[in-house]
Amino acid sequence: MAGVIKKFFIASMLMWIAPIAILYGFNHNLFPGSTQLSSYSATLLSGFIAVISVNIVIAFYIFMAMKEPSDKHEPDPAFLAAAKASVSQSTPGETEDPSQSRDKQE
Repeated sequence: MAGVIKKFFIASMLMWIAPIAILYGFNHNLFPGSTQLSSYSATLLSGFIAVISVNIVIAFYIFMAMKEPSDKHEPDPAFLAAAKASVSQSTPGETEDPSQSRDKQE
């Protein structure tokens, strides 16, 4: 469980750090060629790249989650039993024929 939390924490931090670093780099002309752009173009480009960086982090996180073995995580047997019981339990209105419930309403 600690590995999952660690991956989530790292992905969350990257989702904050990457766009801020990109915006900072464009505002302080740290990227090559950013000095030749107008302020309007630099703002649009930095925003676009910042959004793309967040999507890359999300895609990487999803990839890492899908790579985890599915048999590694076993559901709690008590939870499964309670879930199956709640699904199999029917409410009073569900078992009746719809025409019978209509007759009762009239």
